[in-house]
Amino acid sequence: MAAPVRAREVLDVSRLPAYAFGSRSEVSFGTAGFIAIEGMMFALLIASYLHLRARNTVWPMGVAPPDLLWGTLNLILLFVSAIPNQLAKKAGERLDLPKVQLWMSVCLLFGVVLLGIRLMEFRSLNVAWDTNAYGSLVWALLGFHAMHLVTDVGDTAVLAGVMFAGPLEESRFVDVSENAFYWYFVIAAWVPIYVVLYLVPRIS
Repeated sequence: MAAPVRAREVLDVSRLPAYAFGSRSEVSFGTAGFIAIEGMMFALLIASYLHLRARNTVWPMGVAPPDLLWGTLNLILLFVSAIPNQLAKKAGERLDLPKVQLWMSVCLLFGVVLLGIRLMEFRSLNVAWDTNAYGSLVWALLGFHAMHLVTDVGDTAVLAGVMFAGPLEESRFVDVSENAFYWYFVIAAWVPIYVVLYLVPRIS
């Protein structure tokens, strides 16, 4: 009769990594949950905008639609920013510190430029937040997305600082990957907002 295998040998997990990427990471579930909550808030704001539009024959209500320049430039740069974002994500998953430092720096630069453009967007809205219900919804949509830009740019700045200053643990590379995942949400959220803010008033 063979000797029983000792429980210590069966349960030895000392060689398993202390971190994981993607769906194997606990952090990814937290990020996905946060995105689901924030995505619902965007959906409710857009639904409110479309409901108000359906109840008014003149749109926008007594004001000119927002200028296309800054919102369109923001849309283009957000799409372009997906390239260094993906490169930073892949470098993080390879634990490639020099490439992470490079591409996170590029991502941070994109974020700062996008925040500057967002400021110009606010200045070209042709309506104040308290002018009417239309103005309130426009400012709420733009402001809520701006808050996400600020949040992710801040997170990227902190992570980039850690990547340059150290000390580093492998789990920090998971943070880089999750930060990139969240930036994709920021990009995706801007597409329907751009459509309702800039295109709907022109095709109504």
